Amino acid sequence: MKIARIAAYRVDLPLNEGSYRWSGGKSVDVFDCTIIRVETDAGIVGHGEVCPLGPFYLPAYAEGVRAGIAELGPHLLGEDPTQLGRLNRIMDAALKGHPYVKSGLDIACWDILGQVAGLPVCTLLGGRYGEAVTLYRAISQAEPDAMAESVAGYRRQGYRRFQLKVGGDPDVDVARIKAVAALLGPGEVLVADANTGWLMHEAARVVRGVRDVDVYIEQPCPGYEECLSIRRRTDHPFVLDESVDGLDMLLRGRADGAMDVVNLKISKLGGLTKTRQARDLCVAMGVAMTLEDSWGGDVATAAIAHLAHSTPEEFRFTATDFNSYVTVDTADGAPRRVDGRMAASTSPGLGITPRMEVLGDPKVDLS
Repeated sequence: MKIARIAAYRVDLPLNEGSYRWSGGKSVDVFDCTIIRVETDAGIVGHGEVCPLGPFYLPAYAEGVRAGIAELGPHLLGEDPTQLGRLNRIMDAALKGHPYVKSGLDIACWDILGQVAGLPVCTLLGGRYGEAVTLYRAISQAEPDAMAESVAGYRRQGYRRFQLKVGGDPDVDVARIKAVAALLGPGEVLVADANTGWLMHEAARVVRGVRDVDVYIEQPCPGYEECLSIRRRTDHPFVLDESVDGLDMLLRGRADGAMDVVNLKISKLGGLTKTRQARDLCVAMGVAMTLEDSWGGDVATAAIAHLAHSTPEEFRFTATDFNSYVTVDTADGAPRRVDGRMAASTSPGLGITPRMEVLGDPKVDLS
């Protein structure tokens, strides 16, 4: 079997809430996502998706996905899509860095591998653990009372884990955390995610101000060393995200005792192949994980579901159903939230069928 064609489609994903806001005044109204289609000479087709959180979050941007695929695609034509390790070596040799560009291609080839094997991707990634995956809901940054109101609404939808977008004025952030914490009951989890938004002195004030609150602190500062400094000043459970972009940082963080939980984003690490490596390392080291991506729709959510469902439950802190945040359905068969949880498909591959009428004409077409 050989890769015969690679195509990339642009799809705009408007948000149900109108906009999404996080630290530093950053916001997005419509996400520019790229869906990648890999066709084989045997007629089997796989799909992946990459959706950066704007150009100002991680070192990734939407047009870069499509430009990178145009650069990488010719190196993959004629290759066997089921040889995932070999394909990743080819991509890394042809394009240094830019893991987000490679992610959708890697996911599409996992989709093909699952179809060839007649197995869902989660089985190939390690097996299916439990009946479903517990989800969190990200709460867009707003005034304390408005964020508390949002949490109350999402509780009624079945969510029991909430990630507050903080990283602004320390006094307001303390009020945000306390307003939401006052609503929560037994078994519910609160994460204050600053998305690198605080300076060290601001983060120090916040963790001191919420000392009596049961809350996780996520990525308070931009740099690893800054986050480690705050970690050593608080007894709150600690989550690292943006500063962990590979196995080297996972090993360093574990050696330094820098985190209790780590956020693994598929496109930040370069696809399911490399995220599985990171996931398995975390399991070996005893570190729990949030399993997700930067953003996305139905295809990205399917990939997240398979990764999360193939992770042992005790290490699965939470995951994300991004397709419930947006107004456009891009594929049939994608996982759907039920009472705050979702399950990976039991069909071969990712178990999704893209809606080609939504995808339109490809922006990149290589054969």
